Amino acid sequence: MELPTPRGPLSEALFAGLRSGDDFLPVLAEVSGASVDDGTLCLWVLHQLHYRAVNGVPDELEWDPQLLRLRVLLEDDLERRLRARFTPPTDRSFVDDFFAWVDEHDGASLATYVHRDATRDQVLEMLRERSLYHLMESDPTAWVVPRLGVRAKAALMELQYDEYGAGDPNRLHHHLFALGMEASGLDATYGTYVDDASTETLEQNNAMTMLGLHRRHRAAALGHLAAFEATSSLPSRRMVQGLERLGFPAELVDYYAEHVEADAVHEQLAVRTVLGAVLEEEPELEEDAWFGAFTCLDLEDRVARRMLDRWGVSEQRDVA
Repeated sequence: MELPTPRGPLSEALFAGLRSGDDFLPVLAEVSGASVDDGTLCLWVLHQLHYRAVNGVPDELEWDPQLLRLRVLLEDDLERRLRARFTPPTDRSFVDDFFAWVDEHDGASLATYVHRDATRDQVLEMLRERSLYHLMESDPTAWVVPRLGVRAKAALMELQYDEYGAGDPNRLHHHLFALGMEASGLDATYGTYVDDASTETLEQNNAMTMLGLHRRHRAAALGHLAAFEATSSLPSRRMVQGLERLGFPAELVDYYAEHVEADAVHEQLAVRTVLGAVLEEEPELEEDAWFGAFTCLDLEDRVARRMLDRWGVSEQRDVA
């Protein structure tokens, strides 16, 4: 992966330091004055050091103490923003009331717009931006596995086994998306389109990685997963129909078709089996599970509204 184009003084200083391997104390001095866009890009790059090689950046910098300190400062800022948006539900049981709570959410829907109205160029723009997530898909959740008890761990691995292709590399979900991108004339190299990504999209990806990386966020990471799975099946069906309407290749359609039935099963597994076991063993984590679920829906809504605004489209809402 290549380093992206800087978006301000903080990313300018950070990327120069990553290339040179110099002392990062001057970078830390830039944090307090950084814009949200600049800091969000920096955090995304620092997270990538834990996933994959970044060209020109020595591997040993993954665990550089000064870079870890910078990452913590940026994650603290992200968490403050996310928690400021969240109000815990009252008199609700996560396992019993989760699906009704999700049904009450009325967020903007890119899938509804793609289904009925999007142009081919708009869909290609959406694919480029969302490739930051879809080319890694379940990787942030994999960090959570060692933090769980026996029942939750086994159930999460059942879900992850499907996400990673059930042993068949050709069915691994993020590989299916890569094949769909290539068939649509796009570059499937991870990070190619980060310069096109909005702050909202980067924040969405940063939140998933932050929740996965920290043991204290294990319930929030699983709440995020549950909300994602519970809101994926029907939008995936709409995406299939929209992509077929626009004549996109079968490889891309196949990616979304894979999620129509799989995620309908995964939502039950994530809520009732994985989080059911976690919350039975650690009921004090229930608010964290709600926080993760809210964060998933809130960030998805913000990403969708940003893209629809960019296209000059009034908000599209999911309809039955």
